[in-house]
Amino acid sequence: MSARRDAVSLDLSAEPLSHLTGVGPRVAAKLEARGLTTLQDLWLHLPLRYEDRTTLLPIRALKAGIAAQVEGRVEAVERGFRYRPVLRVAVSDDSGATLVLRFFHFRAAQVAQFAVGTRLRCYGTPRPGQHGLEIVHPSYRVLGDGEDAGLGDVLDPIYPAVEGIGPASLRKLISQALDRLPDAATLELLPPALLADLNLPSLHDAMLAMHRPPAGADIAALSAGTHPAQQRLAMEELLAHHLSLRRQRIALQQHRAPSLRGRDGLVKALLESLPFRLTGAQQRVFDEIRKDLARAHPMLRLVQGDVGSGKTVVAALAGMLAVERGKQVALAAPTELLAEQHLLNLRAWLEPLGVRVTWLAGKVTGKARSKVLEEVASGHAQVVVGTHALMQEAVVFNDLALAIVDEQHRFGVHQRLALRDKGASAGIVPHQLVMTATPIPRTLAMAAYSDLDVSAIDELPPGRTPVQTIVISAERRPELVERIRVACQQGRQVYWVCTLIDESDEVVATAAQNTFEALSAQLPELRVGLVHGRMKAAEKQAAMQSFKSAQTDLLVATTVIEVGVDVPNASLMIIENAERLGLAQLHQLRGRVGRGATASSCVLMYQAPLSNMARERLETMRHTSDGFLIAEKDLELRGPGELLGTRQTGLAEFRVADLARDAGMLPMVHALSERLLVESPELADRIVRRWIGGAVRYASA
Repeated sequence: MSARRDAVSLDLSAEPLSHLTGVGPRVAAKLEARGLTTLQDLWLHLPLRYEDRTTLLPIRALKAGIAAQVEGRVEAVERGFRYRPVLRVAVSDDSGATLVLRFFHFRAAQVAQFAVGTRLRCYGTPRPGQHGLEIVHPSYRVLGDGEDAGLGDVLDPIYPAVEGIGPASLRKLISQALDRLPDAATLELLPPALLADLNLPSLHDAMLAMHRPPAGADIAALSAGTHPAQQRLAMEELLAHHLSLRRQRIALQQHRAPSLRGRDGLVKALLESLPFRLTGAQQRVFDEIRKDLARAHPMLRLVQGDVGSGKTVVAALAGMLAVERGKQVALAAPTELLAEQHLLNLRAWLEPLGVRVTWLAGKVTGKARSKVLEEVASGHAQVVVGTHALMQEAVVFNDLALAIVDEQHRFGVHQRLALRDKGASAGIVPHQLVMTATPIPRTLAMAAYSDLDVSAIDELPPGRTPVQTIVISAERRPELVERIRVACQQGRQVYWVCTLIDESDEVVATAAQNTFEALSAQLPELRVGLVHGRMKAAEKQAAMQSFKSAQTDLLVATTVIEVGVDVPNASLMIIENAERLGLAQLHQLRGRVGRGATASSCVLMYQAPLSNMARERLETMRHTSDGFLIAEKDLELRGPGELLGTRQTGLAEFRVADLARDAGMLPMVHALSERLLVESPELADRIVRRWIGGAVRYASA
């Protein structure tokens, strides 16, 4: 009986929408463009919000900002044309109060509907107007004098738009699909005992509660995503995503990888030649990587650490385990600036040990490129550093054993897969080490990277000085110019970061070019440099090299300097229009100072007025320099998709779940996932299929 029920549920879930009334080829095409092809897709196309038309409120009881439904008679109508056509309709009811309905877009036939004395039922959000409360463009209905218009018994759902299909038509289609929802026992995939323990409704009841909340439903809980129906759906969705990631990890473990155990002469030589000792955190993380690389199964490890925590040297040590065994290492970075920074460090550390470090980027062309490709293919190039160019088809490795990707969230998923595939042959794939200087909140790591082993370098090397962060208004700009003069007179260097290259009428931000010219005029005794993303690579490199070698006192730059720039003598940074940047970006920029022994400062200059979110961001920066705390706050303010770059990571967007809000569910979701994979793999498959379908997950990238 159970098997027959399962078949019924699966058949209905996959039933095409063309079986619904009103869905012909044109409508089906519009739905498909939005990713809606089956009944199940419509069941999971959940409302964005709700409108409560189950009650009528007296006009006198209306409150500004709170949507409501009222009924009354037209008292007066006025058309005006002061700035643009406007129609005002005054409506009153038995409470003795009057409400103004205001329309900016209307037709003559519409005006004719509003004869004085006409009975209207209106819904909208009141706001203060010139003559009391008013609703702009309410939804309304004209009622006949004797008409008994009943009230609805469920809240009206407002769905995410589907281009070419009106809201009313979409509601009817979803209602049809819901009428074909299987019964609770047939639809349910989770064990009944689990639902009882969690005090959550069945999927059937949760689905109906989301699409058709009854009168009196807790709209505040629905808006906040804390309603039991939403929590039930969110829990199963998180479970589906976690199962998908675990499956990817299990699939990856079926491959073999070269075991890099044993010899570590190059590791010892590198450690002895370094002008510093590893921190405890660096040593711990390297030990974790060493154990992974010793196995004959592919490592997939994420190393996260704050700006300046020393991830590159840990990657270099890992690379030496591969080189010692006659294998090759690839290190890819998203920008030439960051890749060149890695190249300089690796050449300085490794070439004295006899290790050949090669450079491959877009600007390496002609004979030079052919020579590099030849060295890579022959195995003569032992460590290959580069940008996206490493992933191109023409690049063939002789024996790639370790692929290292820095700032991995800035690469496309396909690119990371392409690099891994460079070392794949006869069922053997290279080990992968992924690094990021953008600390990932624990919540996000648990959900988005549960297929990776995660290590954190949570200790800064000795000698790094804390950076004092100051928040000031742009009105105090002249004070900053003087502060720069004093700092440079003391032999220090300064960054001035702008958020735009050119002036923009739409955004209040000072362009780097204009700032460069203004500061050059105000500080004629200083050597002022300029670097931005539109400069040619050679010009950018020359400007950065001039600053690094202390031939430039003050560098005016865009956020191109966010990663990969290491100038210990720079002890002051001014970030103009700081309110326009996210927390992660502000934290990355601030990490460019405080890299030497001198006390350093970062000045966040803002343009008033500040939005509440911008104020919170700047306050967070002022109070903490802990990258992990900042990442948690960033997740809270911006959400996971924006923080990770959803399309870039392969982390699919969630329909119901919210990683910041639903973090408390993750331990339980993980435990249930492991149980299902062992005890009910078929059930796990069906849960993944329900929420993710056939979408390819790039979790192993």
